[in-house]
Amino acid sequence: MFAVRNAGKAGFLFLAVLLLYSLFNQAQANPRYASIVLDADSGEVLHASNADATRYPASLTKMMTLYMLFESMEKGLMTLDTAMPVSAHAASMPQTNISLKAGDRLKVRDAIPALIVRSANDVASVVAEALGGTERAFGAMMTEKAKAMKMTSTTFRNASGLPDAGQTTTARDLAILSVRLMKDFPQYYHYFSTQSFTYKGRTYTSHNRMIRNYAGVDGMKTGYIRASGFNVATSAVKDGRRLIGVVMGGQTAQSRDAHMASLLDRGFERTTQLAKASPEAAKPAANLVVSTDTVRQVVRQEQPVTRAPAVLQRTSQTFPVEQTMVTDELGWAVQIGSFRVPEQARERASDAARRLADVELAQIAVSEVEISNRKLFRARLVGLQEGQAKSACQRLSRQGMDCLVVRLSGS
Repeated sequence: MFAVRNAGKAGFLFLAVLLLYSLFNQAQANPRYASIVLDADSGEVLHASNADATRYPASLTKMMTLYMLFESMEKGLMTLDTAMPVSAHAASMPQTNISLKAGDRLKVRDAIPALIVRSANDVASVVAEALGGTERAFGAMMTEKAKAMKMTSTTFRNASGLPDAGQTTTARDLAILSVRLMKDFPQYYHYFSTQSFTYKGRTYTSHNRMIRNYAGVDGMKTGYIRASGFNVATSAVKDGRRLIGVVMGGQTAQSRDAHMASLLDRGFERTTQLAKASPEAAKPAANLVVSTDTVRQVVRQEQPVTRAPAVLQRTSQTFPVEQTMVTDELGWAVQIGSFRVPEQARERASDAARRLADVELAQIAVSEVEISNRKLFRARLVGLQEGQAKSACQRLSRQGMDCLVVRLSGS
């Protein structure tokens, strides 16, 4: 009996050692790995592995570059049509790039998709020099902004993510940045779902296959340098719940994406379980609403559609409305965009209304339309006269918000 007990203990000890050895081997096989998944609304961490371990951000750095660019646009320092000079330093940046030449000028509206779709290093340097004077100075500005966001383990040295031993971050910090990009600049989030763009006659296609291959993913960014492995930050929404995921150190882009998909599946399963256990506690917050379609994309595709009744919403007291409700069948309107869910359309229209607090006689209208066999919800400010609509759209455009002046049927 004693021998049997000892044999059993020895066997258990062997299995325990074998398991520890296996885990150690996995860590040794991929020491760059880190990941985190969190609920974007509540901030609850649903999964974390090496989430606070020091890692290289690679091109996920460009998310902060874009944050700084969006912030400058919000402050009125830049617009989509601002032309930024290309220096010799910027033009010398290695692949990946869009082959900018010293002396060129690059508009902000071209820089944004170039950073997201192409992950262009030369464009990152152009933005850095336009905002910071030099790329090194811009890196210090990025670091300061990161600290203000409570990204306490992040240091930036350049705007692109090209190799630099001093440029480090964590999966948790990048998740914080992802959430802040959406919450602070919902009007620009739609750019992160862009799958291609054309510059000087050449079309570039996104490396972010998560958007194409995982239902509910509507944006964020990929990155790779040899020291980091394959990184990705991903945002996905399902049943009104938005998750943010970061995977770092993937050995291939395919394995990284497969792992991210698995983490998101598990995250959504957990939120479903929470919703069943406590419906009120698990209810999605209403303060994180992002757009996924630009008005230009929608207008190019728009054909005669079957129109559902408009959903009209009175705005706040700072944005006066007529006492008599109008329909979006008459007069002129400012079209803000078309979105996948009505909540997104209302939030986008409300944002436009807040920016036009002194405009009278306008209402928010959200109507259901069908475009290219897809049901979308179109956001407009309606009840305007022609001059009001044109002036309002011009003001929104100067603030970086895409819009379109529309003469409604029956006018």
